[in-house]
Amino acid sequence: METKEHEISRRSYDTKKSIQRARKERSKNQESRITVSTGEYAWANKMDRVNLIRKGLPYEAIDVLSKRAALPVKQFLRLFGIPQTTYNKKKRDQELLSGRDSEMVLVLTELMDFGVSVFNDEVEKFQRWLKKPNISLGGVTPESLFDSITGIHEVSNSLNRLEYGNLA
Repeated sequence: METKEHEISRRSYDTKKSIQRARKERSKNQESRITVSTGEYAWANKMDRVNLIRKGLPYEAIDVLSKRAALPVKQFLRLFGIPQTTYNKKKRDQELLSGRDSEMVLVLTELMDFGVSVFNDEVEKFQRWLKKPNISLGGVTPESLFDSITGIHEVSNSLNRLEYGNLA
């Protein structure tokens, strides 16, 4: 006969495993997408993402990302190192972002999708969370870490901890 502590521990383990399975299944079936005026760009796996990176996304994708994160376009332009005048011209001429910048847009789009799902599709709550200093990120705001892939991964890790009820 199982002890009460062992039974509680087993149930807790089973619950964690079910959550992990559900999350894996959700991410497997979930396709990320970004929609601009010239069309929709969607990817379901890393190779799809690589192909989009190689083709490049339109400059307008920065606007879309800015709206999803509720952050000023100027903040994203600083992250990408693109002057406002260059951005305006290339966007007007419907030019494509470089591979590096396209990748940043795609990775940030995936982060936005994940963050909104962690916050149960409450977009405004997630957007507020992005702007608040976070203990698990060393006291900085999540949005301040968008300037590197490593920073974006740390924000994602913080969202993971939050999803599982840990300090975030």
